Amino acid sequence: MKIDKTSLFTDEVRAEIDKHIAKYPADWKQSACMPALTAVQEMNDGWLTRELMDQVAAYLDMPAIAVYEVATFYSMYEHKEVGRHKICLCTNISCMVNNSDSILEHLNKRLGISFGEVTDDGKFSIKEVECLGACGGAPMMQIGDHYYENLTPEKIDSILEELE
Repeated sequence: MKIDKTSLFTDEVRAEIDKHIAKYPADWKQSACMPALTAVQEMNDGWLTRELMDQVAAYLDMPAIAVYEVATFYSMYEHKEVGRHKICLCTNISCMVNNSDSILEHLNKRLGISFGEVTDDGKFSIKEVECLGACGGAPMMQIGDHYYENLTPEKIDSILEELE
Protein backbone atom coordinates (compact mmCIF):
# COMPACT_ATOMS: atom_id res chain seq x y z
CA MET A 1 0.00 0.00 0.00
CA LYS A 2 1.44 3.35 -1.08
CA ILE A 3 1.34 6.07 1.60
CA ASP A 4 0.83 9.72 0.77
CA LYS A 5 3.93 11.14 2.44
CA THR A 6 2.49 14.65 2.41
CA SER A 7 -0.01 13.43 5.00
CA LEU A 8 2.82 12.51 7.37
CA PHE A 9 3.88 15.25 9.77
CA THR A 10 3.67 18.99 9.29
CA ASP A 11 5.23 20.86 6.39
CA GLU A 12 7.94 22.11 8.76
CA VAL A 13 8.83 18.63 10.01
CA ARG A 14 8.90 17.22 6.48
CA ALA A 15 11.17 20.08 5.39
CA GLU A 16 13.51 19.38 8.30
CA ILE A 17 13.65 15.67 7.49
CA ASP A 18 14.11 16.40 3.77
CA LYS A 19 17.03 18.70 4.60
CA HIS A 20 18.78 15.73 6.22
CA ILE A 21 17.78 13.26 3.50
CA ALA A 22 19.46 15.58 0.96
CA LYS A 23 22.82 14.99 2.67
CA TYR A 24 22.88 11.35 1.52
CA PRO A 25 22.77 9.51 -1.81
CA ALA A 26 19.21 8.97 -3.06
CA ASP A 27 19.15 5.28 -2.12
CA TRP A 28 20.39 5.98 1.45
CA LYS A 29 17.39 7.88 2.86
CA GLN A 30 17.44 5.70 5.97
CA SER A 31 20.66 7.47 6.98
CA ALA A 32 18.43 10.37 8.03
CA CYS A 33 16.67 8.21 10.63
CA MET A 34 18.18 9.88 13.70
CA PRO A 35 17.50 13.48 12.68
CA ALA A 36 14.03 12.43 11.52
CA LEU A 37 13.28 10.91 14.91
CA THR A 38 14.61 14.04 16.61
CA ALA A 39 12.42 16.33 14.50
CA VAL A 40 9.33 14.21 15.10
CA GLN A 41 10.05 13.95 18.83
CA GLU A 42 10.38 17.73 19.10
CA MET A 43 7.09 18.14 17.23
CA ASN A 44 5.41 15.81 19.75
CA ASP A 45 6.41 17.63 22.95
CA GLY A 46 9.58 15.62 23.50
CA TRP A 47 8.53 12.00 23.07
CA LEU A 48 7.86 9.37 20.42
CA THR A 49 4.86 7.11 20.02
CA ARG A 50 4.90 3.88 18.07
CA GLU A 51 2.65 5.51 15.49
CA LEU A 52 5.16 8.33 14.99
CA MET A 53 8.03 5.85 14.64
CA ASP A 54 5.95 3.96 12.05
CA GLN A 55 5.45 7.22 10.18
CA VAL A 56 9.21 7.90 10.20
CA ALA A 57 9.72 4.42 8.76
CA ALA A 58 7.15 5.08 6.04
CA TYR A 59 8.64 8.47 5.22
CA LEU A 60 12.15 7.03 4.92
CA ASP A 61 11.02 3.85 3.11
CA MET A 62 12.52 1.57 5.72
CA PRO A 63 11.20 -1.25 7.91
CA ALA A 64 9.54 -0.07 11.11
CA ILE A 65 11.70 -2.45 13.16
CA ALA A 66 14.82 -0.63 11.96
CA VAL A 67 13.40 2.66 13.27
CA TYR A 68 12.45 1.02 16.59
CA GLU A 69 16.01 -0.29 16.91
CA VAL A 70 17.43 3.23 16.57
CA ALA A 71 14.80 4.83 18.80
CA THR A 72 15.29 2.32 21.61
CA PHE A 73 19.09 2.17 21.44
CA TYR A 74 19.83 5.87 21.88
CA SER A 75 18.91 7.49 25.18
CA MET A 76 17.93 10.84 23.65
CA TYR A 77 14.68 9.35 22.38
CA GLU A 78 11.80 9.21 24.82
CA HIS A 79 8.94 6.71 24.68
CA LYS A 80 6.63 8.28 27.22
CA GLU A 81 5.67 11.83 28.07
CA VAL A 82 8.32 14.06 29.56
CA GLY A 83 8.15 17.45 31.23
CA ARG A 84 8.61 20.65 29.29
CA HIS A 85 12.00 20.77 30.99
CA LYS A 86 13.58 17.33 30.92
CA ILE A 87 16.34 17.23 33.52
CA CYS A 88 18.99 14.70 32.51
CA LEU A 89 21.03 13.99 35.63
CA CYS A 90 24.34 12.22 35.15
CA THR A 91 24.96 9.44 37.66
CA ASN A 92 28.11 8.00 36.09
CA ILE A 93 31.32 7.60 38.08
CA SER A 94 32.63 11.20 38.09
CA CYS A 95 29.25 12.62 39.02
CA MET A 96 28.60 9.83 41.50
CA VAL A 97 31.82 10.43 43.43
CA ASN A 98 30.98 14.16 43.43
CA ASN A 99 27.62 13.57 45.11
CA SER A 100 25.12 13.31 42.29
CA ASP A 101 23.05 11.28 44.80
CA SER A 102 22.61 14.42 46.92
CA ILE A 103 21.64 16.38 43.79
CA LEU A 104 18.99 13.78 42.98
CA GLU A 105 17.76 13.90 46.58
CA HIS A 106 17.44 17.69 46.35
CA LEU A 107 15.57 17.46 43.03
CA ASN A 108 13.27 14.80 44.54
CA LYS A 109 12.40 17.07 47.47
CA ARG A 110 12.13 20.25 45.38
CA LEU A 111 10.01 18.80 42.56
CA GLY A 112 8.33 15.85 44.27
CA ILE A 113 9.43 13.43 41.54
CA SER A 114 12.21 10.96 40.86
CA PHE A 115 13.72 9.34 37.77
CA GLY A 116 11.17 8.62 35.06
CA GLU A 117 8.48 10.83 36.56
CA VAL A 118 6.84 14.11 35.51
CA THR A 119 5.60 16.84 37.84
CA ASP A 120 1.82 17.17 38.07
CA ASP A 121 1.95 20.47 36.17
CA GLY A 122 3.99 18.88 33.35
CA LYS A 123 6.86 21.35 33.75
CA PHE A 124 9.64 18.98 34.81
CA SER A 125 10.78 15.39 34.46
CA ILE A 126 13.99 13.75 35.61
CA LYS A 127 15.95 11.19 33.62
CA GLU A 128 18.99 9.25 34.79
CA VAL A 129 21.70 9.38 32.14
CA GLU A 130 25.17 8.03 31.68
CA CYS A 131 28.17 10.20 31.02
CA LEU A 132 27.41 13.46 29.23
CA GLY A 133 31.10 14.23 28.78
CA ALA A 134 31.44 16.98 31.36
CA CYS A 135 33.30 15.03 34.00
CA GLY A 136 35.46 18.00 34.99
CA GLY A 137 32.32 19.84 36.12
CA ALA A 138 30.74 16.98 38.05
CA PRO A 139 28.10 16.71 39.30
CA MET A 140 26.21 17.93 36.27
CA MET A 141 22.90 17.83 34.47
CA GLN A 142 21.53 18.76 31.08
CA ILE A 143 18.25 20.55 30.44
CA GLY A 144 17.49 21.00 26.76
CA ASP A 145 20.70 22.09 25.07
CA HIS A 146 22.23 23.51 28.25
CA TYR A 147 24.77 21.86 30.52
CA TYR A 148 24.82 22.82 34.20
CA GLU A 149 28.01 21.86 36.02
CA ASN A 150 29.40 21.92 39.56
CA LEU A 151 25.89 21.57 40.92
CA THR A 152 24.89 22.43 44.46
CA PRO A 153 21.38 22.57 45.94
CA GLU A 154 21.54 26.38 45.76
CA LYS A 155 22.57 26.32 42.10
CA ILE A 156 19.76 23.86 41.32
CA ASP A 157 17.22 26.15 43.02
CA SER A 158 18.42 29.09 40.96
CA ILE A 159 18.22 27.10 37.70
CA LEU A 160 14.73 25.82 38.47
CA GLU A 161 13.50 29.30 39.43
CA GLU A 162 14.67 30.62 36.05
CA LEU A 163 12.74 27.83 34.29
CA GLU A 164 9.53 28.27 36.31
